Amino acid sequence: MLYLWVQAFHIIAVITWFAALFYLPRLFVYHAMAEASDTVGIERFKVMERKLLNGIMTPSMIVTIALGIWLLIINPSWMSQGWMHAKLTLVVLLVGYHHWCMRLVKTFREDANTRSHVWYRWFNEAPTVVLVAIVILVVVKPF
Repeated sequence: MLYLWVQAFHIIAVITWFAALFYLPRLFVYHAMAEASDTVGIERFKVMERKLLNGIMTPSMIVTIALGIWLLIINPSWMSQGWMHAKLTLVVLLVGYHHWCMRLVKTFREDANTRSHVWYRWFNEAPTVVLVAIVILVVVKPF
C-alpha cells in the first residue's frame, strides 16, 4: 500500500515538474520577442520566470527525485533492469535541462539574452521528447 501512495505522489510531482518545464521555455519565447521599449512587459516576464522556477519547477524536481529514490528503495530489483537505467539516464539529462533553464532565467534577468525566439521554440521541444521516451520506457519496459 505504501508503494502505491509513493507512486501516486511521484506521478503528481512529475506532472507538475513537466508542466513547468514546458511553460518556462515558452515564457522565454515571449520574453525574447518582447520589444526593448516594453520595460513593463520585460519586468513582468522576469517575475513570472523567477516565480515559476523557484516556486514550482525546482520544488517539483526535488520532490520527483526524492520520491523516485524512495520507489527504488522499495523496489530495488528495478536497478537490474535495462529500462530503468535508460530512464535514469533521461532523468539526469532532464535535470541538466532544468539547470540550463536556471541559467537562462539569470541571463534574462540580467538583460543579457542573445538568442532569438526561434531558438527558444526549438529549446522548448526537448522535454517533450524526453517525456515520450520516459513514458514508453516505464510502461512498455522494452528491455
